[in-house]
This record gives sequence, structure tokens and C-alpha cells, in this order.
Amino acid sequence: MADTLKPTTVPQVVGRFAPSPTGPLHFGSLVSAVGSYCLARQGGGRWLLRMEDLDTPRVVPGAADKILNTLEILGLTWDGPVAWQSRRVELYRSALDELRGKGLVFACGCSRQDLQVSAPHAGEEGLIYPGTCRRGLPPGRQPRAERIRVPELAVGFCDGVFGAVDQCLADAVGDFVLRRADGIFAYQLAAVVDDAATGVNQVVRGADLLGSTPRQIFLHSCLGHPLPHYIHLPLALAQDGEKISKRHGAPEIDGTLEGGRIIRQTLDFLGQRVPLELQGAPAGELLHWGVTHFDLERVPQLSRVAAC
Repeated sequence: MADTLKPTTVPQVVGRFAPSPTGPLHFGSLVSAVGSYCLARQGGGRWLLRMEDLDTPRVVPGAADKILNTLEILGLTWDGPVAWQSRRVELYRSALDELRGKGLVFACGCSRQDLQVSAPHAGEEGLIYPGTCRRGLPPGRQPRAERIRVPELAVGFCDGVFGAVDQCLADAVGDFVLRRADGIFAYQLAAVVDDAATGVNQVVRGADLLGSTPRQIFLHSCLGHPLPHYIHLPLALAQDGEKISKRHGAPEIDGTLEGGRIIRQTLDFLGQRVPLELQGAPAGELLHWGVTHFDLERVPQLSRVAAC
């Protein structure tokens, strides 16, 4: 196993919120928005907004505008222009070319059905790629996706909420996809390229992405990027224990009607107890309190059931 990779310390905080426009803003994604906003703004840092609209088949028309409008109503204002992944494809292509030039990328002809048959077992992150095509395409198979060769590498990092996290990529996920069979660049590559290109050094997001972080740290290292500091927030769960999401039918947030209440509820969910005298305050005032008083040590590690 190789030595643990550690994030690079940088002076100014640059955070970001990166929603996918597959539906309107809901409580689960607002948790990440508020947490990342407060932590970035605390030291006078910047808070960027990225619209992850790269997976075009899942994009819902009008969803991005709704998300932006809701954030503005709630007072979650961002710095600079919105970064749209669908307009940054050349950056991802260039990064893939760089990795290919280093001999790290190979063509894979496996379909999902092939993997279900040949993968030795499924890990926490899904099927573990068995290495079928890493030494060349088997006879009769055509190239479909492109994958990166994963060494026997222990990737470790210190998460702001979960503490020390270690993962052996080869055992947990195997050689993972950088460009899918449909030609769309994979989330892991796009997120890494975008964070590096925009100077993001503090990544605050939901705990469902904790398992993705070792892959992203590995890609940052392969591309020679400084490593961000990662903070994963507890997931908002519905009463049935499922993660609140657009697929779960999470209700849309209407900032015009419930701005103050929903910001207070989000801060409470994150362990930041709003004083009684601010219980009925508007969203902007509550966000100001959150920026001033947000304490990462109060954020719970475990997912909790949301009250909405």
C-alpha cells in the first residue's frame, strides 16, 4: 500500500454548491447548500455555484432556473458566474487526454450485464470492476467506456465530520469509468476537473458522496492538482429511512413562503441551534447568524430523519 495522501493547506477558503438540475431544490440538497455557504463565508471566503447538468438525459427543463431562483430568494448568493458543466466538455476531454497520455486510461468493452456476471462481488459503491479489459479488449468486444487503471493504493483523508477515512481503491471499486458508453464524461472526472479549475479547496456535500472522495483524491493526484479539504454532512432521511431526494419525491422548497423557517430547520438539522429570539427571523438574518456561529464540531455524524 502507498502512503496516505493528504490535502494541501491553502490560505483562502473557496467553497461551492453543485446541484444537479434533475428537479427543484429540496431539503436534502439545501442542507449541502447552507452548510457549504456558512463554512465558506465564515472566514470571508468565496462560495461558487456549479450546475451539474452534464448527464443530459436526466436534466429536467426549467429545473436549473428554479434552483437558482430559490437560492436567491433564500439569500444564498454566490460569487461570480454560474459554471455549467455542459459548457465545459473541452476541459474534461483535455483531462482525459492527459491521463491517457500517462498510460492510465484504457478502453472497456463491458456492458452492465457483463459486469453483473463477471464482477467478483459488489462493494459499498456498487459492482467492483474485475479488470476484464485492462490489458486489452477481449476478442469480439468493441470499446464502450473508458476507465482509469487503479493501483493497489490506500487513499486516506481526514473528513471534517467523519474524521479519518481510508479506502483501497482496487478492493472497493476497481478501475472506474471516466467516460461512459454513451460518451458522457463521468461525474468523478468532471467534479475533479471543475473543482481544480475554479480553485475550490473546500468541498462540503452530503455523506452519500463520502465513498466517491478517494476516487476524486486519486484523480486530483494523477492530474497534479492540490487536494481540497472534504467535509461530508449528514443525510436528510424521510420517515421510511430513505434519503430525501428528487427521486424520492421530496417536496419542492418555496422560499417565498417559508424562507426563514426552512433555513432555521436546516441549521438545526446541522446541529447549529438557533437562539430562541431568532426563531421567527427572516432567512437572511438566520444565514448571517449561521455564518457567524457555525461550528463544525456540532454537526452530527449520523443521518437523521428530517421533520419536513
